[in-house]
Amino acid sequence: MLEKPEWLKRTYREDPNLKYVRQMLSTLHLNTICDEAMCPNFVDCFSKKTATFMILGVNCTRNCRFCNVTNSEPQKIDVDEPKRVAEAVSKLGLKYVVITSVTRDDLPDGGAAHFAATIRAIHKSNPDTAVEVLIPDFLGNRDALKVVADANPEVISHNMETVKELYDQVRPQAIYGRSLEVLKSIKELAPKIRSKTGIMLGLGETPEQVYEVMDDLRAVGCEFLTIGQYLAPSTAHYPVQEYITPEQFDLYGKVAEDKGFAFVASAPFVRSSYNAAEALEAQV
Repeated sequence: MLEKPEWLKRTYREDPNLKYVRQMLSTLHLNTICDEAMCPNFVDCFSKKTATFMILGVNCTRNCRFCNVTNSEPQKIDVDEPKRVAEAVSKLGLKYVVITSVTRDDLPDGGAAHFAATIRAIHKSNPDTAVEVLIPDFLGNRDALKVVADANPEVISHNMETVKELYDQVRPQAIYGRSLEVLKSIKELAPKIRSKTGIMLGLGETPEQVYEVMDDLRAVGCEFLTIGQYLAPSTAHYPVQEYITPEQFDLYGKVAEDKGFAFVASAPFVRSSYNAAEALEAQV
């Protein structure tokens, strides 16, 4: 593995909120992508009393080479989970929350109804809270996407993750065109809902390929874009090919803004759910 440069090295300090969030998650039997994906920002987020909730279990039906989420037999749907997520949002006092999930290709709707139930539960008990859902591709099932859109989240996000040329190597069970179609369908089904995506850099992509993704995203009306550095969870995962400099991230961010994205976050530690409220706040 490549040695991390100075700009990717962090020191963490204990915070009382960290313990509070951990205990609350344990008490309510809730999962977070922060833990399951080994996000480098989890200490910062938990210290601010926020988290990105992961619904539909912790076992994923796909095995993307960049991801630390477990690929295993999917778990039974917990019908009370939406209510507990809404309770956690209340306890944390969140005005903006991100909900994601494992990919559930075993379910006819990919878990769309469970997403919708979670959105509605949050809005019911926390009417002033904006909800962003980071969804899988539902195998291209437009009806499933409509179920999510009809629940009226403020933002629907679906991550492209990487450039078209690397899909076969990095996420072989996904299809570049299908993911683009998800983002296109969001705006067709619900024009008022904001659409969002994220990509990782350092997987071996070229600048020209990154610009092509941006153009493809703008062509389907995607509004919010996050760009961050890929960090391999272990030596068994897809290896980092390059550490992109902060200056190059700044350049990519400027190019994306010039291409017409309504909001862009581009920096090494940027993740699609990290400080996610900033995108919506910037539109006010």
